[in-house]
Formats: sequence, structure tokens, C-alpha cells
Amino acid sequence: MSMSATILAQFDQVAMGTRQHLESIPDEKLGWKPHEKSYSIGELGSHLANLPNWVMMTLGQDEFDLNPADAGDGGQQPEYGSVTEMVAALDTNTEAARGAIEGASDETFMSPWSLLNGGEVIFTMPKLAVLRVFVMDHMIHHRGQLTVYLRLLDVPVQQTFGPTADFPDM
Repeated sequence: MSMSATILAQFDQVAMGTRQHLESIPDEKLGWKPHEKSYSIGELGSHLANLPNWVMMTLGQDEFDLNPADAGDGGQQPEYGSVTEMVAALDTNTEAARGAIEGASDETFMSPWSLLNGGEVIFTMPKLAVLRVFVMDHMIHHRGQLTVYLRLLDVPVQQTFGPTADFPDM
């Protein structure tokens, strides 16, 4: 089995679970935050919708600098004004990411990729590992945050890996 087929199966699972949780966000609560230092639920959902774009960045570049000297606007990602917009963006970004994964060779997956901060290397890993850790694990992390937000808002939490208190028999 090719590396793209292996990682694609994992990516599809992460994206599918992310989508169902985004769909649960109440539009009227997009500005809600559990703490003043936290993302709002709308910011968190928008971040999740945009994270699949990091697949193209990872496979198409050999490095990414969090604070480049020529930062300009800081590379802010879009924030969406409704759940419908978030889900549509996630679907679009996921489809583009799937295409990039399907089109990548095993050689590409094993080539090094570095995360930098102001020109200083934070880490270097094979692109396959970056997709797993920096992209998919990142999505899983924020998806977990989103489920806590939903619980705090008394919104039923959908299953991801098995039954939840709200959906015990699914």
C-alpha cells in the first residue's frame, strides 16, 4: 500500500469527525468563549475548517516560518460568519487536501519539512510525519476542545470513536 493511501484513510476519518462536530455548533453562539483567553467557538470552528489547507503547505513546501521577516499581514486565515460557511470551507479544503495527498509520491512523503520561528528551526520531520502530527493531530486536538465547548453550551456531543453520553446507543 502506498503512503498516500495509508495517510488518506486516516485523514478522511479525522475530517469526517471534524465535520460532524462543526455541524453541531449553534450559529447564535459563534462569539461565545469559555474563558477570555480562549478562542470563541466561531474562531475555533473556523480554525478547524482551515486546517486541511496545511496539507498543501506541507506537501508543497519544505518549510514554514511562523514569524518570517516579511510577515506582512501575518497570514491570517479566514474566519467564517456561520456554521454553514465553516462546513462548506471544511469540505472545500478537505477535497483540495485529499487531492494533494493522492498526488504525492512516497518520495515526497519521506522528504524533510521544517517548522521555523523567525528563521530558527523548531523541528524537522518527514512530510508524512508532519501530516500526522502537525496537521491531523492538530485537528484532533482542536476538535477535542470543540467538544468541551459544546458540552459547556449543553449541545449534544456527537460520537467520534464510539458512544457518548448524548448518543450511547449509536
